[in-house]
Amino acid sequence: MKIKTWLLITFFIVMVLPITGAYSLYVWINAYYQDKNVAEYFEKLTELNQVKSILENPMYYRKNADIKDIEALTNDHLAITLYSKSGLFLYSSNPLRSLSVIDSKDTIFKGLYELKQNYNAFTYKEPVYQDGELLGIYEIQLVRTDWVKGVESRSWLVLASSILLFLLIYFAVMMLLNRKLNRPLHELMRQMRAFAKGEHVESNLGARKDEIGELAQTFLAMQDEIETARTHLKAEQQQKELMIASISHDLKTPLTAIQAYAESLQSKTLSEKQQEEYRQIILTKSETMKHMLEDLLMYTLLQSTSYHLELVAVDGAEYFEMALSDYEQLCKDQGFMLEVTFDIEGMYEVHPKQLQRVIDNLMSNAWRYGAVGTTIGLAAVNAGQCPIECFDFVSPALNKQNGMYIIVQNSGQGVKKEDIEKLFEPMYQADSARTKAGERGTGLGLNIAKQIIEKHGGTVELVSKEGYGTAVLCWLPPLKGEIS
Repeated sequence: MKIKTWLLITFFIVMVLPITGAYSLYVWINAYYQDKNVAEYFEKLTELNQVKSILENPMYYRKNADIKDIEALTNDHLAITLYSKSGLFLYSSNPLRSLSVIDSKDTIFKGLYELKQNYNAFTYKEPVYQDGELLGIYEIQLVRTDWVKGVESRSWLVLASSILLFLLIYFAVMMLLNRKLNRPLHELMRQMRAFAKGEHVESNLGARKDEIGELAQTFLAMQDEIETARTHLKAEQQQKELMIASISHDLKTPLTAIQAYAESLQSKTLSEKQQEEYRQIILTKSETMKHMLEDLLMYTLLQSTSYHLELVAVDGAEYFEMALSDYEQLCKDQGFMLEVTFDIEGMYEVHPKQLQRVIDNLMSNAWRYGAVGTTIGLAAVNAGQCPIECFDFVSPALNKQNGMYIIVQNSGQGVKKEDIEKLFEPMYQADSARTKAGERGTGLGLNIAKQIIEKHGGTVELVSKEGYGTAVLCWLPPLKGEIS
């Protein structure tokens, strides 16, 4: 049951129970009083009839009458008052009556012949006549001593019962609140403190069908997410440490070579040809170090959540024609032939510099892992088309029907199926034996390319056939609103 519903029901019960209890006490006491009233009425009526026969004597309403018999009748439970016909007190055994006060005739003659039942006493008034002439009026008060004592005792009983009922309801509600809210909330707080200290928490509060159960489920889900994030951050930290160590180690090789050749250049015995060769080696090694540091910087930027690529709209035909140019001479220098295919239509949102970096990285990998003397294929085509020179295992992977593909393929030993996904992981590199002259890079090129393409809203896929070749397929979506 939901806590809100439970609280509403509890509040209703707490409101209704005292009212029900008070009403039950009222009904019980009222029934008792009704029975008591009837019995007392007839008892007082009998006592009244015994006194009336004496008070009807006319002699008591004369001046200076002897009222010893009346005084003998009075006691703590019976009070008698005699009035003259003009309303003057003739006699009263009630000490609260003042003989100097004259009541109006309306007051004296009101309620004659009625046995009035008041809280403290029964009152009865009756006129006395002689030969048709009014002599006076007597008033009899029968004190209800037992009644008053009974009312007082039952009033205390009602008060004690009310207090007891209140305490019972209070403690019952406190116990229920403790069981329903206090204990589970304290348990949840304890579990949260334990988790804050790094402990893994197992909780059965999630089985509850109320808000605390929902809160516990949210807490457990949050715990899983935080633990996953912690594991991810730990792995990421280890990966960064490994990356720094690996790149530091990789930088030592070209740095050592630069130092060695720089020291050799200081020798006077080198010929002009050797000096030029050494300078070229130093430049090459410096360029290698520059690329490694640029890759590390780019990878770090792409990992940051605050880094976003600012995309601009470009004409696909114009931009990609420019982006795919200028690779022919570089390929010749590396010992490869280049075949470029270009067929693009429509508008695209790109970051020109970073997309050019992707193509550079893919071409660099094609040179490093391709068989020297073979042809490298470079294509930018509309989705749904396949360049004629594509490998037969590339065509099935071109399954998008809109947007465009950037395709880079090379001939060589290819990649094992189990290694294809690993190639996109940072720091993972193929066996150096597969590379041209055993060259090694940072192992970040494909990961950087993948992150940049994904920030463009696209996808990257690598397909390969061992002993035949490899192709990397980068798909980019068209500009929103454009269909290509």
